[in-house]
Amino acid sequence: MAHALPLGRTGDAAGDARYAAIVTLLGLSLLASMGLSLTLGSFPTPPGRVLHALTDPKDSDIAFIVWDLRLPRILLATLVGAALAVAGAILQGIVRNPLASPDVIGITGGAALAAVAFLALFGGVLSAHWLPVAALLGALCAAALVLSLAWRRGITPSRLVLVGIGLSAAMGAMTTLLIVLSDDAAAMVAYVWLTGSLYAAQWQDVAGLVPWLLVAIPPCLARSRHLDAMALGDQVARGLGVNILHSRLVLMACSVALAGAAVAYAGGLSFVGLIAPHVAARLVGHGFARLAPVSALVGALIVLHADLLGRVAFLPADLPAGIFVSGVGAPFFVYLLHRTRHRRH
Repeated sequence: MAHALPLGRTGDAAGDARYAAIVTLLGLSLLASMGLSLTLGSFPTPPGRVLHALTDPKDSDIAFIVWDLRLPRILLATLVGAALAVAGAILQGIVRNPLASPDVIGITGGAALAAVAFLALFGGVLSAHWLPVAALLGALCAAALVLSLAWRRGITPSRLVLVGIGLSAAMGAMTTLLIVLSDDAAAMVAYVWLTGSLYAAQWQDVAGLVPWLLVAIPPCLARSRHLDAMALGDQVARGLGVNILHSRLVLMACSVALAGAAVAYAGGLSFVGLIAPHVAARLVGHGFARLAPVSALVGALIVLHADLLGRVAFLPADLPAGIFVSGVGAPFFVYLLHRTRHRRH
């Protein structure tokens, strides 16, 4: 992971003040971006009219645009970005590998395979509201399979990564095969979903994602010291009294829940869980208690701006946000890979 700018230890006045300033700046940037997103689209609206629609929707002629079309999409983008970013930060801490992310471990691949299978086999029979359920179950099954195959008198980070990469490749091949064998309509929907799109987001999607964040994030923060200890190596963590196997399984389950739920509601968004923790580490260091909130804010900003570009940059087309995230994430991944190899030599 990237070297961080020193913040000072917890309790240090200068470090705490700088951390508070960074969180405040990122929070204000996120609020400003959300406000900007509410005004832009195929039907641009002045900020005054947007504010009026938010405060008095019954007396506004654009209340439907603001409340039913844009606001759920903006909130979903924010929550999805935060969930993927925290999931990536957890995985990078567990695996002790700067290249780890839900995409690499196979969580996204499992969700994608299950979602495409649902569209190909049941898309014309079952309601599309069941698609997030299928994707989430796929992510959970993929994680369980990775853990079972990587288990050999415990779980080591290296085996976890190798098994995850192998299964991710296999699930990617099976996903492609399903798309090829599907009819044109199902294949088109599957392609859009795989790219990662927040198109037609609804309030029920936001309501469905929020509980996963509320359930998964607190246990991670409660075990932040365990994660910091494991980052120093298993022997050091054991010496500090950490139950490595139990903590690793709990943290892995939280990461899977966050990433699986995010992918279930927004599609196959890649690289958010890779980029956001690195940016956050540059700003506030590697202590998970500070890294997680900043990663969440950075991830929310990434997905929100990617979705905004998809909505307004190529009007009247509405492009998937995943295109723009991948456009930044792929070169960033190559850069990290090159830097990691350079350090080893």
